[in-house]
Amino acid sequence: MNRVEGRVKVTGLATYAAEYPVEGVTYAYPVQSRVAKGRVRRVDASAALAMPGVLAVLSCEDPPRLATEAEGELALFQSRDVAYRGQLVAAAVADTYENARAAADAIVVEYDQDVHDVSLRADHPGLYRPEVVNPAFPSDTEKGDIEAGLDAAETTVDVTYTTPVLHNNPMEPHAALALWDEEGRLLVYDTAQGTSSSRDMIASTLGLPKEHVRVVSRHVGGGFGSKGTTRPQAVLAALAARAAGRPVKIALTRQQMFDVTGYRTPTIQRLRLGVDSDGRLTALDHTAYEQSSTLEEFAEQTAVPARVMYATPALRTAHRLVRLDVATPSWMRAPGECPGMYALESAMDELAFAAGIDPIELRVRNEPETAPDSGLPFSSRNLVACLREGARRFGWDRRDPAPGIVREGEWMVGTGVAASTYPAVRRPSRARVTMREGDFLVQVAAADIGTGSRTALTAIAAGALGVAPDRVHVELGDSDLPEAPVAGGSMGTASWGSAVVRACEALKVNGTEGVADTTDEVKQDARLARHAFGAQFAEVRVNAVTGEVRLSRLLGVFAAGRIVDPVLARSQFIGGMTMGAGMALMEETLTDEEFGGFLRRDLAQYHVPACADLPDVEAVWLDEDDGELNPMGSKGIGEIGIVGTAAAIGNAVHHATGHRVRDLPITPPKILALRF
Repeated sequence: MNRVEGRVKVTGLATYAAEYPVEGVTYAYPVQSRVAKGRVRRVDASAALAMPGVLAVLSCEDPPRLATEAEGELALFQSRDVAYRGQLVAAAVADTYENARAAADAIVVEYDQDVHDVSLRADHPGLYRPEVVNPAFPSDTEKGDIEAGLDAAETTVDVTYTTPVLHNNPMEPHAALALWDEEGRLLVYDTAQGTSSSRDMIASTLGLPKEHVRVVSRHVGGGFGSKGTTRPQAVLAALAARAAGRPVKIALTRQQMFDVTGYRTPTIQRLRLGVDSDGRLTALDHTAYEQSSTLEEFAEQTAVPARVMYATPALRTAHRLVRLDVATPSWMRAPGECPGMYALESAMDELAFAAGIDPIELRVRNEPETAPDSGLPFSSRNLVACLREGARRFGWDRRDPAPGIVREGEWMVGTGVAASTYPAVRRPSRARVTMREGDFLVQVAAADIGTGSRTALTAIAAGALGVAPDRVHVELGDSDLPEAPVAGGSMGTASWGSAVVRACEALKVNGTEGVADTTDEVKQDARLARHAFGAQFAEVRVNAVTGEVRLSRLLGVFAAGRIVDPVLARSQFIGGMTMGAGMALMEETLTDEEFGGFLRRDLAQYHVPACADLPDVEAVWLDEDDGELNPMGSKGIGEIGIVGTAAAIGNAVHHATGHRVRDLPITPPKILALRF
């Protein structure tokens, strides 16, 4: 199928959050804190209020009405406390964008500044063990005797890896347009990965019944997790519209997005692994150090994927968190699994080299029969098949196992491999299917963040009804539709599709309409370990003179259940692998130690891969039949592409140079610091 929404997107007819035509619209522009910690002493808005077209100024001097339980990042102007540099401390509302921005510049904010701490380190005195990590995993797990397992090992590694702050950078900026009606009901056009959850969060923040709030998000220009939870611009638009008595639009600048829309926490990860003389793991110990803000606790599940990857009699995973004077981290494509598997799969490569075992063979020898942490049987796994097929396609048998051997003039050439995994979960969802004049209308409050949800759901409904796809019309992106979970966690299609199939089945019984709620069905999922798996292979060329790293080939092989639409799937896999290449070689947000906040706050300095950076990238998948998952037999594919990519590239750099770079990204200065 062609994308259902393809024509409206390429012709510019698709309407995004900031583009809805609303009569009498006004504009809000925020003021951000210039200190990282302290208190707002005074906000002087007199000059701003005297400027042309200015309708209102919001600040802590006259706090707008919010619910007492409003969460920290959304409790705008409720406190004088400043938790991080870039926090929203005021906003101006005016008749034009230019007037609002000028008024915001005229607002004077005075601070009582405190000493800030923005540095994550493994010996920080404020580190503690959180009870759970995202979304609700136990922070620590342990089985067997780690120290005894390491003592019994023939070969061990004890290594530490670091990953920096990373930022989502979707094409569409975070934006919102808010309108109140005469009866106190609120409509928000938001750039959201989930309208149901966004409605609930906005309602609870404002202290409104959720039936008094409607969120519409028909098209979303990318999110990667940054739009998976409600962001301050949506609440600010609602507060500003209430204060001005008119509709208010806000669109964050690229620089503002770096401050208030979440980011991937930096990590420090220590791994200790041991194998016996047969190459079988005797112990696996993975500890992750992360940061959160003083406003909210967010602990990423960095060490969790180690719980499902390899068979070992001794397995320990742990997370330690410190609350710093920084913005709250949040979801970024494959949160937890992405940085965690980078460290684990790099350590496995180091272990293979130390033990003199081929990296693929080491993984195969440690393939578990059941999930190592829970003991649950896998619904399907097929990691070994991915490794074997990838090795065949990539020409792994022609690889010289010794690193630092292959040179072509100034260029050193190497190859690397890494495994990947991501949970194949689904959440309860509702859907309604109605027959109208021979066609079928499918309604579900799903979101299409560029992944092709409309197209996938059209295909799923058509298959369930036994009709041609052109007879199916999908309506989504509106919280007034049947409730649905967020487009995140690689669970969208599995969750919404299950409800759509059940609604189609109900319609075939009823004749004109079918409705479904999968809450009870989803409860049965916990009896199996459900995961997608894959393997990434990379070839790099490293210049011994300039330090450049060129990614010449990238291959991903995945086992992700039944593929609903091959074109959409390939796009998602390659998109994830491209983002993983950026993580490995260029993406990095620097923390400003002196003043707080972030450096590299635009796309001129925060580099992401372009087409020239990936001249040869290929994604393929195995035919995997897993009838235990859902009615479609599908697994999520949006995130697994990124998970193993950075490790595969890092392992290839080691194979090319004979040296290991353990802190991402792998940049020319780090390469030139090596001794070839």
